[in-house]
Amino acid sequence: MKTLHRRRHAAIVVAIGVLALVTAGVLLYAYRYPALDASAAPTLDILDAQRAVVGQYHTPSAEEIASLGNADAVMFGRRLLNETARLLPDNVGNDLNCNSCHMAEGKRPFGNHYLNTGGGSYPRYMTRPGKDIGLAERINGCLQRSMNGKPLARDAPQMRAMLEYMAWLSRTVPDGARVAAPSEGPIDTSLTPDRARGQALYAAQCAACHGDNGEGRRDGSGDIAFPPLWGERSFNIGAGMARLYKAASFIKHNMSPAASREPPLGQQVLPDQDAVDIADYFIHQPRPDFAGKGKDWPRDPKPKDARY
Repeated sequence: MKTLHRRRHAAIVVAIGVLALVTAGVLLYAYRYPALDASAAPTLDILDAQRAVVGQYHTPSAEEIASLGNADAVMFGRRLLNETARLLPDNVGNDLNCNSCHMAEGKRPFGNHYLNTGGGSYPRYMTRPGKDIGLAERINGCLQRSMNGKPLARDAPQMRAMLEYMAWLSRTVPDGARVAAPSEGPIDTSLTPDRARGQALYAAQCAACHGDNGEGRRDGSGDIAFPPLWGERSFNIGAGMARLYKAASFIKHNMSPAASREPPLGQQVLPDQDAVDIADYFIHQPRPDFAGKGKDWPRDPKPKDARY
């Protein structure tokens, strides 16, 4: 009996020791890695016309669309912006979607977001056409330039759906106010590009996703996962992305898609010179022309990085 008692006592001691080690390991793991879950959607200031904070903007999730009275239209607009080439084959002439350039479904600061687009920002004066334009006209400009295609009728169901989605993103922003989120990130426009260096950087850092010849990459279903950066299936010369510093800003603040200053996907953001060199390399590769380019900037000086 004494022997059995000793064995039971020893087993209990061992079990307690193992439990203590496991507990210590869990606590150490939690201490070393305190935030492995995805970060919460950002909360951004809402500013009035005098730039005073008048509220907080919480980036909405797609699940919230289901509770809307116009849920079908908003969801259709979301799909159109994500799958533009598939859903608008008569209007898209290449392998790009709207959200190839408007990152995270138009919700990402520095990534050409839509957060203020549907909230009274249009009509507004734009220097390239030299006049005030509405949001539908702005979308059609992207279809004709970035997607090298044809415009939609302003009253087309697809156009109305995209406008509904953008309005949904801005629904909590009061009239005359804006979400304090830059659409584009800063870039040093005094830098002189080195195209040969840009070619080497592209091969080392960009070709794995966008292809050795800028042709893009398709996923297992045949859909474009990473858009082409040049060639007949890419944006034409009239697109904003064909401009040096526009492209460099986008590269610096959004590429790779995990580029971020915050965890859990944080990584070092490219130096300005690297971004400018890469942009100079790929924007000067062959791409479609734009028939209406001669009408651009009729009143205002052309930007110094304009291609024509």
